Amino acid sequence: MPAASRPRYDAVVVGAGPNGLSAAVTLAMAGRGVLVVEGADRIGGGARTAEVTLPGFAHDLCSAIHPLAVATPFLPRLPLDRHGLEWVHPEVLVAHPLDDGRAGVLRRSLEDTADGLGDADGRAWRRLFRAPLHAWDDVAGQLVAPLSLPRHPLALAGTALQALLPARGVMRGMFTGEEAQALFTGAAAHAFMRLDAPFSAAFGLVLIAAGHAHGWPLARGGSQAIADALASYLVELGGEIVTGWQVRSVEELPPAEQYLLDVTPRQLLGVAGHRFPPRYQRQLQRYAYGPGAFKVDYALSGPVPWRNADARRAGTVHVAGTMEELAAAEHAVVQGRVPERPFVLVAQQSLFDGTRAPAGTHTLWAYCHVPHGCTEDMTERMERQIDRFAPGWRDLVLARATRGPADLEAYNPNFVGGDIAGGNHGVHKLLAGPTLRLRPHTTPDPTIFLCSSSTPPGPGVHGLCGWHAARAALLAQTSRRAT
Repeated sequence: MPAASRPRYDAVVVGAGPNGLSAAVTLAMAGRGVLVVEGADRIGGGARTAEVTLPGFAHDLCSAIHPLAVATPFLPRLPLDRHGLEWVHPEVLVAHPLDDGRAGVLRRSLEDTADGLGDADGRAWRRLFRAPLHAWDDVAGQLVAPLSLPRHPLALAGTALQALLPARGVMRGMFTGEEAQALFTGAAAHAFMRLDAPFSAAFGLVLIAAGHAHGWPLARGGSQAIADALASYLVELGGEIVTGWQVRSVEELPPAEQYLLDVTPRQLLGVAGHRFPPRYQRQLQRYAYGPGAFKVDYALSGPVPWRNADARRAGTVHVAGTMEELAAAEHAVVQGRVPERPFVLVAQQSLFDGTRAPAGTHTLWAYCHVPHGCTEDMTERMERQIDRFAPGWRDLVLARATRGPADLEAYNPNFVGGDIAGGNHGVHKLLAGPTLRLRPHTTPDPTIFLCSSSTPPGPGVHGLCGWHAARAALLAQTSRRAT
């Protein structure tokens, strides 16, 4: 190809969230020339931090706690500490309080967690998590990769069997105490699924095993630090980033050999649908989005006065009551009903990171699951739930900022109908992508790749969707040049 006609870039990445940036970094590490185009005025996507209540209070706008960022194969390999990223590990990873003051408590140590669950449930907890914890590197490599055969099938056999089952059924058959049942199902409920649905146990197994292996940390200064560190490393590698560019069509992008899009199927159709055959277009049109989220950020005059002492030391608090209450709330959401007692996920970053709020004050991060596109204001329901386990906490509220599904989608177009997970969860999506392709990050157009959380291994700030997509692009580029 004559020099004058060569593309300026080897690849253009659309979207500067963790997955788009991870894809760009992977390509730049391989010596490719990369441009990242971001529609918002600031990079970060689901990993952004801003003052949305009062001056000096730094709130994570979407993601807040990051077990998969430190427990999976990609981000820990990068020199992000040189670019300002510092992980902070709470003393207690997760507390799931109950009405009588007890709580299920997840600690980094498997033994300490099991000891807190009583003799019988403690033994069951050890049986459930000892094998995946001891083989975590292989477990993580298999559970976060696209469809493939495990390298050590016998080590993973028991875990895989449990993962295929409904979380509620696993808990009823394994644990008798409310603390253990609630602790596990609270983790499983991060999946936005009915807890009696097949495969729902997988999310609890992965998140809890990741916690025992590497913790549930937060980023000092806010989740924005993750995106900023990735961007800084990308620039060091020679990559470029442009913000404030809303891409309407791939044709408006600079010439490149490949395009990697950190978008969900709806946006993929909008910017590149005309490049695909009708059958693939129909598959994208049928893609199912999941429930939405309702988010509230608080500026507080002091820490939340949880009845349970471990909840006062926890980075994450799952507010839902018993397993049965939690299951009922998630069932209602999936059926399109607003639960009166929603499952509220709470993060207390300022307890461990003094940069988040002025001295003596605190932030509180909270969201609940709601039906897709829900227009109900969930603030009062969420606050009543927290008040069950921390009476009087509302007296500490200095300011609050709320965002429902429509606001979340306006903030990030990937959050269709408030779905912050990139689509309905299911075995097919997590293993084979939104259209059941053997290579789920590819499309029928050999120059276009999908690198969002709609592809394996799904949502979470881990960068793996971008990493896998970039590896697929590199493989395709090598194969094409060889021929």
